[in-house]
Amino acid sequence: MKYIFLLLILVSSTVKAGIVPDSTITPNDSLRKIQLSEVVISASRVAESILKSPVSIEVIDARRIRLSAQPSYFDAIENIKGVQLLTSSLGFKVYNTRGFAATTNVRFVQLVDGRDNQAPHIGAPIANALAPSDLDIQQVEVVPGVASALYGMNALNGLVNILTRNPFDSQGLSVGQKTGINHVGDAAVSAKAYSETSIRYAHRLGNRFAFKVNLVYQRGYDWIAGNRDDLNPNGNASLGLFGADNPAYDPVNGYGNEAANRRTLTLGGKRYSIGRTGYYEAEATDYGLKNLRGDISLLYRFSPTVELAYTYQGATLNNVYQRTNRFRLENYRLDQHSLTLTTPSVQIRAYRSHENTGDSYNIRSMAENIDKSFKTDNQWFSEFSNQFNADTKAGLGVPDALRDARSIADKGRPVPGTPAFNDLIAKLRDINNWDIGAALRVQSWMYHAEGQFEPTRVLWQRFRQQTGLNIQAGFDFRRYVVFPDGNYFINPTEQGKNLVYGKTGGFVQLSRTFFDDKLKVAGSLRLDKSYYFDARLNPRLSMVYSPAEAHNIRLSYQNGYRFPSLFEGFTNINSGGVKRVGGLPIMSHGIYENAYLVTSINAFQAAITTDVNTNKLTTDQAIQKNKGLLKKSPYTYLKPEQVNSYELGYKGLLFGSRLYVDADVYYASYKNFIAQVNANIAKGTNPDSLAYYFSSATTQDRYRLWTNSQTRVYNYGAGLGLRYSLTQNWSVGGNASFAKLDRADYGDGLESSFNTPRWITNLTVSNGNLWNGLGFSVNYKHQDAFLWQSELASGTVSAINTLDAQVSYRISKLSLLVKAGGTNLANKPYYTFIGGPAVGGFYYTNLIWEPRF
Repeated sequence: MKYIFLLLILVSSTVKAGIVPDSTITPNDSLRKIQLSEVVISASRVAESILKSPVSIEVIDARRIRLSAQPSYFDAIENIKGVQLLTSSLGFKVYNTRGFAATTNVRFVQLVDGRDNQAPHIGAPIANALAPSDLDIQQVEVVPGVASALYGMNALNGLVNILTRNPFDSQGLSVGQKTGINHVGDAAVSAKAYSETSIRYAHRLGNRFAFKVNLVYQRGYDWIAGNRDDLNPNGNASLGLFGADNPAYDPVNGYGNEAANRRTLTLGGKRYSIGRTGYYEAEATDYGLKNLRGDISLLYRFSPTVELAYTYQGATLNNVYQRTNRFRLENYRLDQHSLTLTTPSVQIRAYRSHENTGDSYNIRSMAENIDKSFKTDNQWFSEFSNQFNADTKAGLGVPDALRDARSIADKGRPVPGTPAFNDLIAKLRDINNWDIGAALRVQSWMYHAEGQFEPTRVLWQRFRQQTGLNIQAGFDFRRYVVFPDGNYFINPTEQGKNLVYGKTGGFVQLSRTFFDDKLKVAGSLRLDKSYYFDARLNPRLSMVYSPAEAHNIRLSYQNGYRFPSLFEGFTNINSGGVKRVGGLPIMSHGIYENAYLVTSINAFQAAITTDVNTNKLTTDQAIQKNKGLLKKSPYTYLKPEQVNSYELGYKGLLFGSRLYVDADVYYASYKNFIAQVNANIAKGTNPDSLAYYFSSATTQDRYRLWTNSQTRVYNYGAGLGLRYSLTQNWSVGGNASFAKLDRADYGDGLESSFNTPRWITNLTVSNGNLWNGLGFSVNYKHQDAFLWQSELASGTVSAINTLDAQVSYRISKLSLLVKAGGTNLANKPYYTFIGGPAVGGFYYTNLIWEPRF
């Protein structure tokens, strides 16, 4: 299926159709006029033709968004070349490009009109929780790959810049009502309704003042994470206990029955791995979705080219979110105040973001501590052992004895859905200690200021005319402030005071054209200094050769650094019996020096079990025989991550400007790749007894540490996008992207977490005005199966094949657009990552009233 769109492009050249033009869509909608006039700003931080951009950039404008089969612009981004979507919930979707995807994507930046709308404490976007309304979108620009030379911290995998409509240019009242349904035919729950109401109002008062207001209210029922595949299928393989007979069963979306909740018990002379029962996610959380968000912008123009803008964005959110664990966000609040001054050659911006997690809680800790609330581990495992021994002595077979022992140990266990169970959830969600509770109580702030100056545009025009040089310079300052809640964050140096982390940086960019403007060469150099780290330089070099207006070849080299995020550097929490510790020396001094790799400990324990159960050795003999398997961790404290990226690309128009082509190949080399390692420390200090400590889960402390890979990580790939205009309104297109990780070592205790399919392809056919205002679009998507690695769960994500479609009808006299469609029309549930929800069919109608149609 990877190349099906190429075949369709070739076949389509023989198709002819007569369509009546409709100026209400796009007057004279030819690819040449659109592409030659299309302007982007995110690639170089200045306005330029998309065809002449020095790096890869993808654009989806308001017209293409409305033609999309997806219900919103945020969903439509998924079909852009090279974009991978992770669906943590119906209201929380995360994007990535060029590998190393994560549900908390600290390598990908999400901007709204140039403002970073990340959640400060995690240093990554909170998906579309604070995103603009569909009614306010001008266009969306996606820059895949390294962009840190111009955008600094975090922009290693790319960025998306969501650009909104200026009220000076777009006034009036717009109203949208989206209604949908999901969970159709779902065995776990009945079909659920979805509603999203949007209002935009913009007004201009003379030539000086304008304002706009947006409000969005969204309600629905989330996708359910109910994957019951066993993450520990071989936990008792030496005893022949698999599937339903495995007493160490660890379902993907079951919590409280994981490695930290298991013990190795010697029963009847054999070693059994036994886990507590735990609860499924759906039993321990609420899947109701609610999001209220809005913004207000006040703009004042001192002159036609000098504008001062104040913007406030705010949101409250109830839904499910995934980071290392699954979380229920409840009364979560995020807001941002910003002030921007724009002139022809200067732009200065400052903003402050505030995050309050409200009544949110960790679903994993909730399930685990409900299970522990009625019996301690010691009591539960003791009762289990006693009953198993009694049953086997009475002649009961091992599988039946295991089941009976569990039922006896589980007596008094809280039953999901009962008033007592719900009261326990209410109690635990208010205890801010994950050893005994589940509350997520974080307050954080981000303060950011930046400036950009282009002196050769106005001030040094003569210099530019004499030398041909364009000069651009900028600076930025960012500070994170977190209130230490005592569970998630602590201040390791000044107890009781806020935790502060930040960076300062700046860049200079020079560009010049040669050979009658056919060749443009640009170079930039960025310097960044972060707390706890030395200053780092990031260069970027690029060339664009344009032998003709419609043909452009680009070549670029970029170097980027990523300083550890606040979460990676300072985290300090217990989660599922594992202590997650930030990788800065002030947080984890002494841990790295004494830790042993969990991969080696697991191999050591498995060898002991095999020797005892199969080879009839005593436990002491097995420990002595296999202690050489234990490996001390070679990893140490965090350093900045570095990447060198090379890209070659082409953008152009062919066949009488009917065919738009966008192709690229890239290669990236990572040094000091930031990842996590599982490593444990023995609870005793006697070096002669280390093997005995590591033979039991109860005599070692479990850690998950942020560190750096000791080898280079290589990543390469390519992309091809095609769009063919058959006639004035017919369009057929597609894209394919390839990505591959090439790394020298595996099984070293680190998770590479490339988490990216090798192939992603899209095929789209659309016509915005097939007949008298009636339009449609169809999109087919294929995504290869791939390996997913994370702390919550690892495994293979199955291949995805989906069909999305929409039919729209525009009633011009009423300024009304009616759109009906569906995503995943076949309603075949799929996962975008292991541990996430099953995404089924979503069917919707969308009514948009907007006089400008």
